[in-house]
Amino acid sequence: MTPRHPLTPGRAGTASAVLALVLAAAAAGSPVSAAGGEGGDVPQGTVVYRTTAQFTTAGRVRDLLLHPDSKKLYAGSDDLPETTETDESGLRVLEPADGKVRSTVSQAPGPTGALGRRAVRQLVAPLPGDGAVFVYPLRGIGTAKDGDAAAAGAWVPGGPVTDAAPGPTPSTVLVAQGSVLSEVDIATATVRRSLTLEGGERFAYDRTRGTVWFTDLGNRRLHRVDVTTFQVTSSVELPAVGDGFAGFTEVDPETGAVWVGLDTLVVVHDASGKRLGTVKGGGGADMPCAAGFDAGTHEAFVVWQDTGDTSQPGSDGDGSLTVHHTRDLTQAAEPAVLPGNHAQSGSAAVAVQPGGATVFVSDPAAGRITRLERATSPRIVRGPEDRTVTAGAEVTLTAQAQGTPPPTVAWQVSTDEGRTWQAVPGATSATYTFRAAAADNGRRYRAEFGNGAGVSRTGPATLTVTAADTTTGGGGTTPTPGGTASPTRGTAGDTGGSGGSADTAGASAGGSAGGASGATVGGTGTIPTGGALASTGTAVASLAGGALVLTTAGWVLVRRGRTRRTG
Repeated sequence: MTPRHPLTPGRAGTASAVLALVLAAAAAGSPVSAAGGEGGDVPQGTVVYRTTAQFTTAGRVRDLLLHPDSKKLYAGSDDLPETTETDESGLRVLEPADGKVRSTVSQAPGPTGALGRRAVRQLVAPLPGDGAVFVYPLRGIGTAKDGDAAAAGAWVPGGPVTDAAPGPTPSTVLVAQGSVLSEVDIATATVRRSLTLEGGERFAYDRTRGTVWFTDLGNRRLHRVDVTTFQVTSSVELPAVGDGFAGFTEVDPETGAVWVGLDTLVVVHDASGKRLGTVKGGGGADMPCAAGFDAGTHEAFVVWQDTGDTSQPGSDGDGSLTVHHTRDLTQAAEPAVLPGNHAQSGSAAVAVQPGGATVFVSDPAAGRITRLERATSPRIVRGPEDRTVTAGAEVTLTAQAQGTPPPTVAWQVSTDEGRTWQAVPGATSATYTFRAAAADNGRRYRAEFGNGAGVSRTGPATLTVTAADTTTGGGGTTPTPGGTASPTRGTAGDTGGSGGSADTAGASAGGSAGGASGATVGGTGTIPTGGALASTGTAVASLAGGALVLTTAGWVLVRRGRTRRTG
């Protein structure tokens, strides 16, 4: 059974005039679309990243890598300062969904080859199938995979390794030892070739274009190194801002643009070294500490950390994740707050799932990994339409919205022309059906869609309810085929008498109007069944046509009455 509207009181109905029904019949055939709607707390289609889980199973995380083949989450970990008695360092292999530890590789060779417990400071590259290449203090280059009892590794000659990246061949890595850039064999740590720059300690490698971008923040320079010749080919100036904090140097694999975290902003240059612009974080005092890229969405994900020094203006202890279009550096999602993520215990790291649906961010100070998932606020694609019905008729309203995750829906009704709205109890599906009452006339309806990213509402649809016929119910004797009634002269429904053209026009028009109302108008002929607008089978095509028939019928009947009285 179709329910009555839950907010509708008892019904009341009265007979309506013929003209009102003609107008209603014409209007019912032309519903008005109310699609479009509006955003509630945020604009429609707003992208946000929501925290869906936090893992505290990997100690003080120094770096993250989401393996492209095995889909496992690798974490390079160190001991938390407050839990030094617990072994938390090493290479942790986690389940990305819940942070469950699959295995821990905590042993790696030292400078003499003896195994010992080692922290993992940087994850350099994935190994084919599973596993990772990593850097461990002070000069170790190691490899391990899920389930290994110990890592393989060797020590690079020279000073401590300050940065590393995949090498130009699968068997090598590029390492920085301060201002010295070297290509090193992974298995033996043998230096194949090296280059000493004027300063710096961080770099990024663009494998597609065979370019290394080496940052020298002391001299505010960014050097472009050709990997084939291992020579500097050009240098560009970095802006002189702040104290020269070095956040990161990363290359967008898709465009070749180099992103440099510098003090409280990110400076972006294209593949040729031309300055594209800068990116700022959500908080004025936050520092950019890590960046990841997704080629599928053409987006960059930047992690910002608070300084952790509450004496500095703007310091609130919280960090953030910002997302930017790599083509024009504009914001691609609302900033996501990272509570308590500050730089006092080390820099954060980020790993981005291909497609950008899930992002992992480490928090060294809290010893946790935050899993964030992309959500999009509902975008209205279909709204309910204005309806005109008779009392007791079934009404169906439909709305549709798109969003991630799929939004829920709740219907609302307004009895004061949209000034206030109330939820309709139980109306929580895309289609809302009820039986209209006379008291529903003028009410407005809309659907509200919501998910974790926001709320959006359809435009309102107005319900017009006309009273049901209470005289004959639109009934009467069923007309004969062809729609003709008794050919009595001057009666409604006269279609074939010999009374002349005026008689025929008056009877036909009167019969039409009378049929629409279910009452006798302009004559006493038989009334057709069902309230048809034209008893001869000819449909009235529009509102204007219906009004014209009625007006003409009235004029003809008056003329005939007067003629017969004077004749």
